[in-house]
Amino acid sequence: MDERTPDAMFERGVSVIVPTRNNERTLEATLRSVKEQSEPGVTLIVVDNASTDATKDIARRWADVYHEGGPERSAQRNRGIEAAQTTWIVWLDSDMILPPRAIEVALDTAQRTGADGVALPERTIGDGFWTACRALERECYLDQPWLHNPRLLRRDFMRTDGEFHLAMSGPEDADLRLKMRRAGQRIELAPIIIDHDEGRLTLRDVFSKRYYYGRSIPAFAAEHDGAVGQQGRDVLTAYWAHRDDLARRPLHAAGMVGMRAMEAVGYALGAASARRDHAR
Repeated sequence: MDERTPDAMFERGVSVIVPTRNNERTLEATLRSVKEQSEPGVTLIVVDNASTDATKDIARRWADVYHEGGPERSAQRNRGIEAAQTTWIVWLDSDMILPPRAIEVALDTAQRTGADGVALPERTIGDGFWTACRALERECYLDQPWLHNPRLLRRDFMRTDGEFHLAMSGPEDADLRLKMRRAGQRIELAPIIIDHDEGRLTLRDVFSKRYYYGRSIPAFAAEHDGAVGQQGRDVLTAYWAHRDDLARRPLHAAGMVGMRAMEAVGYALGAASARRDHAR
């Protein structure tokens, strides 16, 4: 028996599902990182949402399976899960880069612990002041396992109880984590870090994205009573745990606090907008 697990019949087949739309800047690096994994036999599934740049050509060149679908990434991920034929799936955004052993380490973690889902903590890479502030923020989360959403998951669960919520774009990742916990599913954190290439962030882009994500908050809150407030408390706990690290970088820490405050406003305005639309 393999010493890593009590389960001699552990199956390691994995499909990596990448939804994308107009992301030619980062897509090729993402897909290349999947194809260069040390774990053998990984299937790469790309689901494109009506891209108008070179994204489609890049996706077709690298993918083992290519589909088109939308209207949002939750539907794209679900489309990829349906297309997968493996025991495990990994969902990956099209601006993320896996280190070569990421999938191998994630599977080893599931095999060793008996986990139903495995999270891969991420760090932000990119240029500019605001990107550095985001990178500092993510550093505060690396050792906070309850803030990480699982990326390696059993396909059978994802095809039934774990399907990504179609009414959410942004909170659907946290929705999945909370659904798994509610179902008694075990989530572990893999000892590896993936790169999230956020480019050169601007406050305008950050605000616009949080406003858009905020429109899904009413649906998220309806599914998980009290979860929005708990998420905020968990984030503040992470900042407090890393107060010494923040103090060593006061300029970026101040920028991080300002950016997070602006994001909170964006979330709130987006949620209010969605509630008004629903009330009409």
